[in-house]
Amino acid sequence: MRIRLFAAAAALILTTAISASAAEKLDAVLATAMAGSKVPAAGVLVMRNGQVEDQAVAGVRRNDGKDAVTPDDVWVIGSTGKVMTVAMVARLVERGTLSWDTSLEQMLPDLAKAMRPEYRQVTLIDLLSHRAGLPRDLRNTKALNSYFGDTRALPQQRLAYITAALKEKPALKPRSAFSYSNTGFLVAAAIAERATGKTYDELMQAEVFGPLGMATAGSGATHDGQIRGHSNGKPKLEVKREADGVPAMYAPAGFLHMSLADWARFNLDQLAGAKGKGKLLSPASYQLMQTAQPGSGAGLDWGVQASIAGRKGPALVHQGSDGNWLAVVVLFPDQDSGVLAVANAFEDMGADVVINGMLGTLFPTLAPAK
Repeated sequence: MRIRLFAAAAALILTTAISASAAEKLDAVLATAMAGSKVPAAGVLVMRNGQVEDQAVAGVRRNDGKDAVTPDDVWVIGSTGKVMTVAMVARLVERGTLSWDTSLEQMLPDLAKAMRPEYRQVTLIDLLSHRAGLPRDLRNTKALNSYFGDTRALPQQRLAYITAALKEKPALKPRSAFSYSNTGFLVAAAIAERATGKTYDELMQAEVFGPLGMATAGSGATHDGQIRGHSNGKPKLEVKREADGVPAMYAPAGFLHMSLADWARFNLDQLAGAKGKGKLLSPASYQLMQTAQPGSGAGLDWGVQASIAGRKGPALVHQGSDGNWLAVVVLFPDQDSGVLAVANAFEDMGADVVINGMLGTLFPTLAPAK
Protein backbone atom coordinates (compact mmCIF):
# COMPACT_ATOMS: atom_id res chain seq x y z
CA MET A 1 0.00 0.00 0.00
CA ARG A 2 1.22 3.45 -0.91
CA ILE A 3 -0.71 5.68 1.47
CA ARG A 4 2.24 7.86 2.43
CA LEU A 5 1.17 10.40 5.03
CA PHE A 6 4.31 10.54 7.06
CA ALA A 7 5.09 10.61 10.76
CA ALA A 8 5.57 13.82 12.68
CA ALA A 9 8.98 12.82 13.93
CA ALA A 10 10.30 11.56 10.61
CA ALA A 11 14.09 11.75 10.54
CA LEU A 12 15.77 14.41 8.45
CA ILE A 13 19.02 13.09 7.03
CA LEU A 14 21.34 16.08 7.01
CA THR A 15 24.87 14.83 6.90
CA THR A 16 26.62 18.03 5.86
CA ALA A 17 25.74 21.53 6.99
CA ILE A 18 26.98 24.17 4.54
CA SER A 19 28.41 27.39 5.97
CA ALA A 20 25.95 30.05 7.06
CA SER A 21 27.30 32.53 4.52
CA ALA A 22 25.92 30.32 1.72
CA ALA A 23 22.40 31.04 2.94
CA GLU A 24 22.56 34.79 2.43
CA LYS A 25 20.46 34.61 -0.71
CA LEU A 26 17.58 32.18 -0.64
CA ASP A 27 17.28 31.95 -4.41
CA ALA A 28 20.88 30.73 -4.54
CA VAL A 29 20.20 28.16 -1.81
CA LEU A 30 17.27 26.78 -3.79
CA ALA A 31 19.16 26.79 -7.09
CA THR A 32 22.09 24.94 -5.55
CA ALA A 33 19.85 22.32 -3.97
CA MET A 34 17.98 21.70 -7.25
CA ALA A 35 21.05 21.57 -9.48
CA GLY A 36 21.08 18.28 -11.39
CA SER A 37 17.84 17.16 -9.77
CA LYS A 38 14.83 15.52 -11.43
CA VAL A 39 12.50 17.49 -9.13
CA PRO A 40 10.33 19.73 -11.35
CA ALA A 41 9.80 22.47 -8.75
CA ALA A 42 10.57 23.34 -5.16
CA GLY A 43 9.90 26.15 -2.73
CA VAL A 44 11.41 27.36 0.52
CA LEU A 45 10.41 30.00 3.05
CA VAL A 46 12.41 31.28 6.02
CA MET A 47 10.84 32.72 9.17
CA ARG A 48 12.89 34.80 11.56
CA ASN A 49 12.00 37.10 14.46
CA GLY A 50 8.34 36.18 14.16
CA GLN A 51 7.93 37.10 10.51
CA VAL A 52 8.63 35.90 6.99
CA GLU A 53 12.17 36.89 6.10
CA ASP A 54 12.21 35.58 2.53
CA GLN A 55 10.83 32.93 0.24
CA ALA A 56 11.91 31.45 -3.06
CA VAL A 57 10.41 29.13 -5.67
CA ALA A 58 11.94 27.61 -8.78
CA GLY A 59 11.05 25.15 -11.50
CA VAL A 60 7.96 24.25 -13.50
CA ARG A 61 4.46 23.27 -12.52
CA ARG A 62 4.63 20.12 -14.63
CA ASN A 63 7.70 18.49 -16.07
CA ASP A 64 5.92 17.99 -19.39
CA GLY A 65 5.33 21.74 -19.74
CA LYS A 66 7.00 25.11 -19.42
CA ASP A 67 4.77 27.00 -16.96
CA ALA A 68 7.05 28.33 -14.25
CA VAL A 69 5.96 28.16 -10.61
CA THR A 70 5.11 31.46 -8.95
CA PRO A 71 5.28 32.63 -5.32
CA ASP A 72 1.48 32.53 -5.12
CA ASP A 73 1.07 28.94 -6.32
CA VAL A 74 -0.36 26.33 -3.96
CA TRP A 75 1.46 23.16 -2.89
CA VAL A 76 0.14 19.97 -1.32
CA ILE A 77 1.73 19.84 2.14
CA GLY A 78 0.93 16.26 3.15
CA SER A 79 0.94 15.33 6.82
CA THR A 80 2.33 18.71 7.83
CA GLY A 81 -1.37 19.65 7.67
CA LYS A 82 -2.10 17.34 10.61
CA VAL A 83 -1.11 20.06 13.06
CA MET A 84 -3.74 22.29 11.45
CA THR A 85 -6.38 19.63 12.10
CA VAL A 86 -5.22 19.58 15.72
CA ALA A 87 -5.60 23.37 15.92
CA MET A 88 -9.17 23.11 14.62
CA VAL A 89 -10.03 20.49 17.24
CA ALA A 90 -8.35 22.59 19.93
CA ARG A 91 -10.62 25.52 19.08
CA LEU A 92 -13.65 23.27 19.55
CA VAL A 93 -12.27 22.05 22.88
CA GLU A 94 -11.70 25.60 24.07
CA ARG A 95 -15.30 26.42 23.17
CA GLY A 96 -16.58 23.39 25.09
CA THR A 97 -17.94 21.64 22.01
CA LEU A 98 -15.45 18.80 22.53
CA SER A 99 -13.26 17.59 25.39
CA TRP A 100 -9.72 16.27 25.21
CA ASP A 101 -10.42 13.52 27.73
CA THR A 102 -13.85 12.22 26.72
CA SER A 103 -13.77 8.57 25.64
CA LEU A 104 -14.62 7.30 22.17
CA GLU A 105 -17.56 5.31 23.49
CA GLN A 106 -19.02 8.59 24.78
CA MET A 107 -18.21 10.64 21.67
CA LEU A 108 -19.40 7.90 19.28
CA PRO A 109 -22.09 6.12 21.32
CA ASP A 110 -23.76 4.53 18.30
CA LEU A 111 -20.44 2.91 17.33
CA ALA A 112 -19.40 1.91 20.83
CA LYS A 113 -20.89 -1.58 20.82
CA ALA A 114 -19.37 -2.51 17.46
CA MET A 115 -15.90 -1.04 18.04
CA ARG A 116 -13.21 -3.17 19.58
CA PRO A 117 -13.19 -2.82 23.38
CA GLU A 118 -9.54 -1.67 23.33
CA TYR A 119 -10.63 1.58 21.65
CA ARG A 120 -13.58 2.48 23.85
CA GLN A 121 -11.56 4.53 26.36
CA VAL A 122 -9.37 6.23 23.74
CA THR A 123 -9.52 10.04 23.85
CA LEU A 124 -8.91 12.91 21.44
CA ILE A 125 -5.45 13.39 22.94
CA ASP A 126 -4.68 9.74 22.22
CA LEU A 127 -5.94 10.03 18.65
CA LEU A 128 -4.03 13.22 17.85
CA SER A 129 -0.75 12.13 19.45
CA HIS A 130 -0.68 8.72 17.73
CA ARG A 131 -1.14 6.87 21.01
CA ALA A 132 -4.56 5.33 20.33
CA GLY A 133 -3.08 2.06 19.10
CA LEU A 134 -4.93 2.31 15.79
CA PRO A 135 -3.30 0.89 12.66
CA ARG A 136 -1.70 3.41 10.32
CA ASP A 137 -4.50 3.03 7.73
CA LEU A 138 -7.47 0.76 7.12
CA ARG A 139 -5.94 -2.68 6.68
CA ASN A 140 -8.56 -3.80 4.17
CA THR A 141 -6.92 -2.63 0.94
CA LYS A 142 -9.97 -3.33 -1.18
CA ALA A 143 -12.15 -1.25 1.13
CA LEU A 144 -9.60 1.56 1.21
CA ASN A 145 -9.38 1.64 -2.58
CA SER A 146 -13.16 1.99 -2.78
CA TYR A 147 -12.96 5.50 -1.36
CA PHE A 148 -11.14 6.83 -4.42
CA GLY A 149 -14.30 6.48 -6.48
CA ASP A 150 -16.78 7.09 -3.67
CA THR A 151 -19.38 9.73 -4.58
CA ARG A 152 -20.89 10.11 -1.10
CA ALA A 153 -20.34 13.32 0.84
CA LEU A 154 -16.93 13.31 2.49
CA PRO A 155 -18.30 13.21 6.08
CA GLN A 156 -20.31 10.10 5.12
CA GLN A 157 -17.18 8.51 3.71
CA ARG A 158 -15.19 9.28 6.86
CA LEU A 159 -17.93 7.87 9.06
CA ALA A 160 -18.00 4.65 7.02
CA TYR A 161 -14.21 4.45 7.15
CA ILE A 162 -13.92 4.88 10.92
CA THR A 163 -16.79 2.44 11.53
CA ALA A 164 -14.72 -0.21 9.76
CA ALA A 165 -11.39 0.91 11.21
CA LEU A 166 -12.58 0.75 14.82
CA LYS A 167 -13.37 -2.94 14.29
CA GLU A 168 -9.80 -3.76 13.28
CA LYS A 169 -7.27 -5.23 15.68
CA PRO A 170 -5.04 -2.57 17.30
CA ALA A 171 -1.49 -2.16 16.06
CA LEU A 172 -0.43 -1.62 19.69
CA LYS A 173 -2.11 -1.47 23.06
CA PRO A 174 -3.62 2.03 23.38
CA ARG A 175 -1.33 4.49 25.23
CA SER A 176 1.52 1.98 25.32
CA ALA A 177 3.67 3.77 22.75
CA PHE A 178 3.70 6.07 19.73
CA SER A 179 2.16 4.29 16.73
CA TYR A 180 1.67 6.52 13.71
CA SER A 181 -1.91 6.50 12.49
CA ASN A 182 -3.67 8.43 9.76
CA THR A 183 -6.86 6.70 10.89
CA GLY A 184 -6.70 8.43 14.27
CA PHE A 185 -7.03 11.82 12.56
CA LEU A 186 -9.97 10.65 10.49
CA VAL A 187 -11.68 9.49 13.68
CA ALA A 188 -11.05 12.89 15.32
CA ALA A 189 -12.36 14.72 12.26
CA ALA A 190 -15.50 12.58 12.16
CA ILE A 191 -16.10 13.35 15.83
CA ALA A 192 -15.74 17.10 15.13
CA GLU A 193 -18.11 16.87 12.16
CA ARG A 194 -20.76 15.06 14.17
CA ALA A 195 -20.42 17.40 17.16
CA THR A 196 -20.82 20.55 15.07
CA GLY A 197 -22.93 19.49 12.10
CA LYS A 198 -20.27 21.04 9.83
CA THR A 199 -17.94 19.40 7.37
CA TYR A 200 -14.20 19.22 7.97
CA ASP A 201 -13.65 21.79 5.22
CA GLU A 202 -16.17 24.16 6.77
CA LEU A 203 -14.55 23.73 10.17
CA MET A 204 -11.07 24.39 8.85
CA GLN A 205 -12.21 27.56 7.11
CA ALA A 206 -14.06 28.80 10.19
CA GLU A 207 -11.54 27.81 12.84
CA VAL A 208 -8.10 28.00 11.21
CA PHE A 209 -7.87 29.33 7.67
CA GLY A 210 -10.25 32.25 8.11
CA PRO A 211 -8.92 33.55 11.44
CA LEU A 212 -5.32 33.40 10.18
CA GLY A 213 -6.08 34.89 6.76
CA MET A 214 -5.04 31.75 4.87
CA ALA A 215 -6.99 32.61 1.70
CA THR A 216 -5.40 29.98 -0.57
CA ALA A 217 -5.79 27.05 1.85
CA GLY A 218 -8.06 24.16 0.99
CA SER A 219 -8.24 20.39 0.84
CA GLY A 220 -7.57 17.87 -1.89
CA ALA A 221 -5.45 17.69 -5.02
CA THR A 222 -4.34 20.57 -7.20
CA HIS A 223 -5.83 21.05 -10.67
CA ASP A 224 -4.95 22.15 -14.19
CA GLY A 225 -3.19 25.50 -14.19
CA GLN A 226 -1.66 24.77 -10.78
CA ILE A 227 1.47 22.95 -9.64
CA ARG A 228 1.09 19.19 -9.99
CA GLY A 229 2.69 16.48 -7.94
CA HIS A 230 4.94 13.95 -9.66
CA SER A 231 5.93 10.32 -9.29
CA ASN A 232 7.86 7.90 -11.50
CA GLY A 233 9.05 10.86 -13.54
CA LYS A 234 5.56 11.99 -14.59
CA PRO A 235 2.95 14.49 -13.35
CA LYS A 236 0.17 12.90 -11.33
CA LEU A 237 -3.03 14.12 -12.97
CA GLU A 238 -5.58 11.70 -11.54
CA VAL A 239 -5.95 10.02 -8.16
CA LYS A 240 -8.00 6.86 -8.72
CA ARG A 241 -6.35 4.27 -6.45
CA GLU A 242 -3.95 3.96 -3.56
CA ALA A 243 -0.98 3.78 -5.93
CA ASP A 244 -1.85 7.33 -7.03
CA GLY A 245 -1.93 9.02 -3.62
CA VAL A 246 -4.70 9.40 -1.07
CA PRO A 247 -8.51 9.74 -1.36
CA ALA A 248 -10.12 13.15 -0.85
CA MET A 249 -11.69 12.12 2.47
CA TYR A 250 -8.15 11.77 3.91
CA ALA A 251 -7.83 15.57 4.16
CA PRO A 252 -7.79 15.64 8.00
CA ALA A 253 -4.81 13.27 7.99
CA GLY A 254 -2.84 15.39 5.56
CA PHE A 255 -4.32 16.28 2.18
CA LEU A 256 -4.31 20.09 2.27
CA HIS A 257 -2.91 22.57 -0.23
CA MET A 258 -1.89 26.21 0.17
CA SER A 259 0.67 28.82 -0.82
CA LEU A 260 3.98 29.12 1.01
CA ALA A 261 2.81 32.41 2.52
CA ASP A 262 -0.36 30.85 3.93
CA TRP A 263 1.55 27.84 5.24
CA ALA A 264 3.81 30.33 7.00
CA ARG A 265 0.85 32.15 8.55
CA PHE A 266 -0.07 29.03 10.47
CA ASN A 267 3.49 28.29 11.55
CA LEU A 268 4.20 31.87 12.58
CA ASP A 269 1.17 31.59 14.84
CA GLN A 270 2.64 28.42 16.32
CA LEU A 271 5.90 30.26 17.01
CA ALA A 272 3.98 33.11 18.61
CA GLY A 273 1.96 30.60 20.63
CA ALA A 274 5.16 29.12 22.05
CA LYS A 275 5.80 32.56 23.58
CA GLY A 276 2.24 33.00 24.84
CA LYS A 277 1.33 35.41 22.04
CA GLY A 278 -0.55 33.24 19.56
CA LYS A 279 -3.70 34.52 17.88
CA LEU A 280 -5.54 31.29 17.26
CA LEU A 281 -5.44 29.34 20.54
CA SER A 282 -5.05 29.63 24.28
CA PRO A 283 -1.55 29.29 25.79
CA ALA A 284 -2.57 25.91 27.21
CA SER A 285 -3.52 24.60 23.76
CA TYR A 286 -0.21 25.62 22.20
CA GLN A 287 1.64 24.02 25.09
CA LEU A 288 -0.31 20.78 24.65
CA MET A 289 0.37 20.68 20.93
CA GLN A 290 4.08 21.41 21.32
CA THR A 291 4.89 19.13 24.28
CA ALA A 292 5.81 15.48 23.79
CA GLN A 293 3.34 13.05 25.31
CA PRO A 294 4.57 10.51 27.91
CA GLY A 295 6.88 7.92 26.39
CA SER A 296 6.64 9.57 22.98
CA GLY A 297 8.60 11.96 20.79
CA ALA A 298 5.43 13.63 19.57
CA GLY A 299 3.01 16.19 20.85
CA LEU A 300 -0.25 16.98 19.02
CA ASP A 301 0.97 16.44 16.22
CA TRP A 302 4.44 18.01 16.31
CA GLY A 303 7.55 15.91 16.46
CA VAL A 304 9.36 17.41 19.45
CA GLN A 305 13.15 17.10 19.31
CA ALA A 306 15.87 18.32 21.65
CA SER A 307 18.07 19.01 18.62
CA ILE A 308 18.16 18.45 14.89
CA ALA A 309 21.08 18.03 12.51
CA GLY A 310 23.49 19.37 15.13
CA ARG A 311 21.43 22.46 15.90
CA LYS A 312 20.12 23.29 19.34
CA GLY A 313 16.42 22.76 19.95
CA PRO A 314 13.79 22.44 20.97
CA ALA A 315 12.72 21.82 17.40
CA LEU A 316 9.17 21.24 16.25
CA VAL A 317 9.31 19.00 13.19
CA HIS A 318 6.89 17.59 10.67
CA GLN A 319 7.30 15.87 7.31
CA GLY A 320 4.59 14.83 4.90
CA SER A 321 3.96 13.24 1.53
CA ASP A 322 1.29 11.43 -0.42
CA GLY A 323 3.92 9.90 -2.69
CA ASN A 324 3.73 12.77 -5.21
CA TRP A 325 4.90 15.68 -3.06
CA LEU A 326 7.30 16.15 -0.16
CA ALA A 327 6.93 18.86 2.48
CA VAL A 328 8.93 19.59 5.63
CA VAL A 329 8.53 22.19 8.37
CA VAL A 330 11.01 22.79 11.18
CA LEU A 331 10.44 25.44 13.85
CA PHE A 332 12.89 26.63 16.52
CA PRO A 333 10.61 28.28 19.11
CA ASP A 334 13.42 29.56 21.33
CA GLN A 335 14.96 31.32 18.34
CA ASP A 336 11.58 32.47 16.95
CA SER A 337 12.67 31.05 13.61
CA GLY A 338 11.84 28.28 11.21
CA VAL A 339 11.84 27.00 7.66
CA LEU A 340 9.29 25.50 5.27
CA ALA A 341 10.43 23.43 2.29
CA VAL A 342 8.36 21.66 -0.34
CA ALA A 343 8.80 19.88 -3.68
CA ASN A 344 6.29 18.65 -6.24
CA ALA A 345 7.83 15.17 -6.30
CA PHE A 346 8.87 12.44 -3.91
CA GLU A 347 12.06 10.56 -3.06
CA ASP A 348 11.99 8.50 -6.25
CA MET A 349 12.79 11.76 -8.07
CA GLY A 350 15.21 13.08 -5.47
CA ALA A 351 12.92 15.44 -3.54
CA ASP A 352 14.46 14.41 -0.23
CA VAL A 353 17.94 15.32 -1.49
CA VAL A 354 16.73 18.75 -2.65
CA ILE A 355 14.94 19.51 0.60
CA ASN A 356 17.74 18.23 2.81
CA GLY A 357 20.17 20.32 0.80
CA MET A 358 18.18 23.46 1.54
CA LEU A 359 17.71 22.63 5.21
CA GLY A 360 21.35 21.75 5.69
CA THR A 361 22.29 25.16 4.36
CA LEU A 362 19.73 27.12 6.32
CA PHE A 363 19.76 25.47 9.75
CA PRO A 364 23.04 27.11 10.87
CA THR A 365 21.41 30.50 10.29
CA LEU A 366 18.29 29.62 12.29
CA ALA A 367 19.58 27.94 15.46
CA PRO A 368 22.92 27.71 17.30
CA ALA A 369 24.96 24.54 17.45
CA LYS A 370 23.91 22.22 20.23
